[in-house]
Amino acid sequence: MSHLIIFVLDDVSLLEDLLAAWEKAGTTGVTLLESTGMHRVLMRASRDDLPLMPSLRALLSSREEHHRTLFTVVENEETIEAVIRATEQVVGDLSGPGTGILFVLPVSRTVGLHKDHHKPRR
Repeated sequence: MSHLIIFVLDDVSLLEDLLAAWEKAGTTGVTLLESTGMHRVLMRASRDDLPLMPSLRALLSSREEHHRTLFTVVENEETIEAVIRATEQVVGDLSGPGTGILFVLPVSRTVGLHKDHHKPRR
């Protein structure tokens, strides 16, 4: 059975090292999203230098530091364990503050997971 590994990286400066570690751990592709947590949005909303009624769009488009959320689908438990070990080697013990959160979900079906990216499209 396939599994989806999702990791929210707190320190974006570690992204390149993390991607290299995940590749060595056996991932064949990773999707990245820029993300931010509720706590950061609420902390920014309570600042004194913001307009009285800032829009959510203004809060999210500000130049605050964001997280990166990584997604990958793996096919076995060994790769899951390797990715978790690799993640902790780069960011530190995930039970500590400022590292991020990683979780794994079962995937009941995948379509298009194994593609030869070297073949021309029709």
